[in-house]
Amino acid sequence: MRTRVVVSAFALALSAFAVPQGVVAAPSPAAAAPGTMAVTWSDEFNGPAGTRVDGSKWNTETGNNNGNNREHQWYTDSASNAAMDGQGNLVITARKENPGNWNCWYGRCQYTSARINTAGKFTTTYGKVEARMKMPRGKGIWPAFWMLGQDINSGNPWPNSGEIDIMEFLGHDLDTVYGTLHGPGYSGAGGIGAPFNGPNFADGFHTFAIEWSPNSIAWSVDGNVYQRRTPADLNGNQWVFNKPFFVILNLAVGGEWPGYPDASTTFPQQFVIDYVRVSTTDGNQPVGNRITGIGGKCVDVAGANPANGTAVQLYDCNGTTAQQWTRQGDTIRALGKCLDAASGGTADGTLVQLWDCNGSGAQRWAVSGANDIVNIQANKCLDAQNNSSANGTRLHLWTCLGTANQKWRFA
Repeated sequence: MRTRVVVSAFALALSAFAVPQGVVAAPSPAAAAPGTMAVTWSDEFNGPAGTRVDGSKWNTETGNNNGNNREHQWYTDSASNAAMDGQGNLVITARKENPGNWNCWYGRCQYTSARINTAGKFTTTYGKVEARMKMPRGKGIWPAFWMLGQDINSGNPWPNSGEIDIMEFLGHDLDTVYGTLHGPGYSGAGGIGAPFNGPNFADGFHTFAIEWSPNSIAWSVDGNVYQRRTPADLNGNQWVFNKPFFVILNLAVGGEWPGYPDASTTFPQQFVIDYVRVSTTDGNQPVGNRITGIGGKCVDVAGANPANGTAVQLYDCNGTTAQQWTRQGDTIRALGKCLDAASGGTADGTLVQLWDCNGSGAQRWAVSGANDIVNIQANKCLDAQNNSSANGTRLHLWTCLGTANQKWRFA
């Protein structure tokens, strides 16, 4: 049993892991995706050998995790701990070394490794989140593929912010992986989850995934669903999984749960990731031309030949090109320009406009199964001002509240 509390060098965000409790759920047939799903974000790790992770997608954390979980590694930003192998994989490597003469909670650090996350760069609400990976091995070796609520970085501390452990693995227990939920009242050792017993996961690649909808999260290995959790499993505690989460990959060395390396543990150890993919129902397809919101009004560009900075508003649906939108990757486009948060703003009330597509965070949007359109950089929802449906109502960013003026449908 263990409690994993983490401080990110990027976000100074608390987190936790725990040994799953309770009876293992019986395997069930893989759940069908709700509608046609398409990949909306991915990293295929196809860079040349020695290339570091893509900084537009990932943050690389550094430090000793503040000694949380009594882990023994120092996370670095070195390519010797996380880099592409030139064969389509990211390799996170744990080494027995201390080139920087770093000090950990127990004294001079004995190991280096890597931890990366997508906080502030990519989040998703619902969908399928998956990775194809090959595990390392050995006593005290602890890789993980998991998610944290993005609001952990804006004043909502763990565990209220929520945590989804898609896959945890202990290097001395080669045929078992774990999937767990953490939230208020069910965190740390009280996390809700179960193990899956299968093949030796260090002998080859396997695909680990969740399929996540508003009131259900199902875990699978190689397409076989082995547990499903709903609000009914939380013993009256709050379900906190209806909001944006970001992705984390890390390889820890030692800890109160996995134990510590011993004479049988060899180094270096490698956690090999072929890809990480997120799929949602809207995908990279046209969103049906129209986006409708409160009062059935359409999202509309104020002018058929817009310049940069042209307002985006609500207006009676009329079939004009000013109301025809497409989704390409994580952008939403009309009339050859992108939906954009003005001046890259992230505060409540930041107006939304059209602007030349430039790949900035102001133009990156996640569309959830709950009909929210979330600006990834700001972690805020597209919102009709003043809860109004009048023609000409401006659209802006606002903290996600689940209200009618933040709900959008593609038709």
